[in-house]
Amino acid sequence: MSVALSVRALGKHFGELQALRDVSFDAHEREMVAVVGPNGAGKTTLLSIIAGTQNATSGSVSGPSPADGSAREVGWAPQQPALYSKLSVAENLRLFARLEGVADPDREVERMLEQTGLSARADDLLGELSGGNRQRVNVAVGLLGNPPVLALDEPSSALDPRQRERLWRFIRGLADAGTSVVFSTHNVGEAERYGDRVIVLDEGRMIFDGTPGELMQAAPAGAGGDFEQALVAFLSEGHEL
Repeated sequence: MSVALSVRALGKHFGELQALRDVSFDAHEREMVAVVGPNGAGKTTLLSIIAGTQNATSGSVSGPSPADGSAREVGWAPQQPALYSKLSVAENLRLFARLEGVADPDREVERMLEQTGLSARADDLLGELSGGNRQRVNVAVGLLGNPPVLALDEPSSALDPRQRERLWRFIRGLADAGTSVVFSTHNVGEAERYGDRVIVLDEGRMIFDGTPGELMQAAPAGAGGDFEQALVAFLSEGHEL
């Protein structure tokens, strides 16, 4: 698989706080990369820099030129959607399509409604949707302009199990169709189940990059074949790359 996103020596300071420290990795086409770690590890900072919503202090993020018809390299779906509850689904999508400079907003809205399975909800007010459907709209906004890379910050937070399953099935379909997906999650079961690769951050440092199976193998003895226990044990040992 070809590289869709290249992160090199990324660092971020907030005053004296060092939120990211020399983080480097590649994400490939059709790959889902899970970013995990404790609170304050730097997950949201990393995702927002990849998405271009904030600047790094050092290092670089690069990817291929946007695909044909794409308005941007990386789509972004933050944990707290910046959507408008008094606008309909279609109106929200049309507004953000125009903000992103999409050449034909109306055509793009129709494409996204069909792709995300929201056509029947097009005229519904966002505030009337279930949590799962609101999150689908949030992801749809990130996909406007057909970016080759999609960054998702805690995409399934506050969803019930059935809503989570539907959302992840949709995201997996995006990856299978060619999109590179980088997502953060506090649910380590999601990282194990949906991540082709897992990146572990701790205090801004990347301490692991590999498959879920490789993390299990790298964990200290005593994890007992449990992925969550393996991750906790790995973090407790203070491993470094």
